[in-house]
Amino acid sequence: MQPCPASRATAEHYIWGDHCDGWHLVKTETLSVIEEQMPPGTSEVPHYHERAEQFFFVLSGEAVMEVDGHKTRLSAREGLQVLPGARHQMQNVSKAPVQFLVISQPPSHGDRIVVETAAEPLTR
Repeated sequence: MQPCPASRATAEHYIWGDHCDGWHLVKTETLSVIEEQMPPGTSEVPHYHERAEQFFFVLSGEAVMEVDGHKTRLSAREGLQVLPGARHQMQNVSKAPVQFLVISQPPSHGDRIVVETAAEPLTR
């Protein structure tokens, strides 16, 4: 089997949250690499994964990643590792879109536990 380049043009696309986009660049049983884009003022819901270890890497723009209550500002070409069990939430608090990679091992789909907040009930 000959390797094929991965790009937004050929990847499976999906929409999540409030008009956020994702493209599955690698989607196997052992590894997930997703390029995501968040419009200004959007965020994920707080959640954690029991098994998946993740690495978030900002390609362009600026994001805030909250991990276990600690907020870290990430600029282009910066990333942050999130270990299994760590509650986290990616946020775009800027006035421009943010593009980033989410690398998960094993893949995080089916391993996402939403953290109950006062504004949101617990869902899976």
